[in-house]
Amino acid sequence: MQNDAGVEQYIEWSRLDCSKAGPRCKVLLGDLNSDGQMELLFVQADGDIDDRYVPHQVIALTAYTLDGELLWQVGEPSVDAGGPGSDFPAQIYDWDLDGHNEVLCVMNGELLVLAGHDGSVKRRLILPGKEAHDCMIICNLRGTGQPQDLILKDRYRKLWAMDYDWNLLWTYEGNPGHFPYPYDLDGDGRDEVIAGYDVLDAEGRLKWSTQPLEDHADCIWVGDVLGRGDKQIVIGGSVTVMYDSAGQELWRYEGSIESQHIALGRFIKNEPGLQVAGLDRIVRGDVSGRNSQSGKDGIFMLNRHGEELWKEDRQTSGWLTIIHTIRRWDYTELDYILAFRRGGGINPTIYDGQMNIIAQFPFDGYVVFGDLLQSGLEQVVIYNNEEARVYGKEARPASVVAGAVGRGQATAIPQEKRLYSSTLYPGGEY
Repeated sequence: MQNDAGVEQYIEWSRLDCSKAGPRCKVLLGDLNSDGQMELLFVQADGDIDDRYVPHQVIALTAYTLDGELLWQVGEPSVDAGGPGSDFPAQIYDWDLDGHNEVLCVMNGELLVLAGHDGSVKRRLILPGKEAHDCMIICNLRGTGQPQDLILKDRYRKLWAMDYDWNLLWTYEGNPGHFPYPYDLDGDGRDEVIAGYDVLDAEGRLKWSTQPLEDHADCIWVGDVLGRGDKQIVIGGSVTVMYDSAGQELWRYEGSIESQHIALGRFIKNEPGLQVAGLDRIVRGDVSGRNSQSGKDGIFMLNRHGEELWKEDRQTSGWLTIIHTIRRWDYTELDYILAFRRGGGINPTIYDGQMNIIAQFPFDGYVVFGDLLQSGLEQVVIYNNEEARVYGKEARPASVVAGAVGRGQATAIPQEKRLYSSTLYPGGEY
């Protein structure tokens, strides 16, 4: 497709029928069979469409190639599966560091470790708590060089930190928000955990808390926003606020009703440091989440000092937008904003730092993205209950597979942190 200037916006790589995975899935990306290209893992969770705020457990996993070949399926998909109103407890990661990715998921009160190439069970581990399945966070608490520890949480109160051998390292009770973010803030080789409005050390002890903030943290990012060589923490929730690594508040933006999502990036040329894109839920709509056409939201942009550069004057309804930074859609030096679940007839769209459309896709649904073939650019996958479509800026390269099919014949594409920290409330680091 081309825009008005005749510049090609995207090229469709493939379409695949994903109906066998069941409705209301979440998709994870990762090289499951070590063939040098990523696969799509459709994760279905229990409950019903109305239990969107209750911790889920996985009931079915279905793995497809980019061209729609069904590699394997574990569990039985259900037409009554829960909706994606909260995280599903599943990630793709090489947990045993053997060069091949596993699937970690909570099913039937157990944490299962499945072989990526065929879904066979490698380990069964008992959950440390009955409700320890709202999400899972892979981290490095013991200073082992590569992340091999795991944090599980309930919906809003408690964390359990486990090591690779499934020993309980510590627990925490507080207000951890949706998806705590692990990051080595002090450079000692062990992750601190930004647990909502509290920052914990690797032993689970409170290092510092934010100034009083209402509700809970929806989104957490870490990056050198100020451009001075150190890291700052930006949190979106009731407000958008930035702290230094020692807990000093640097600025607070209160020009939003509800700062549901934020994203860091270099979005605007000649603007120093990083910018903070945000999503303000201006008017909440149907709280069941089934009607994305109700309510109203808007994207906004802040500079490194938290000063508003612009805010979208949205003319359509829709209040459930999710935004994320996409860094390598093309070869420009600037980052873009990927927005989806917009409602109001707006399909998933890539915007530049001035809200100009870079690419708007002809298919609506949830979105994941990544460098699927190690080409140097990232591709976008859009999916619904029946179909998934893969789009790239450039034509799909020739197959990179060199006779490697399955375990032992190659190593998997390394799973980057953003992909093994998959969440409905995307944060990250820059």
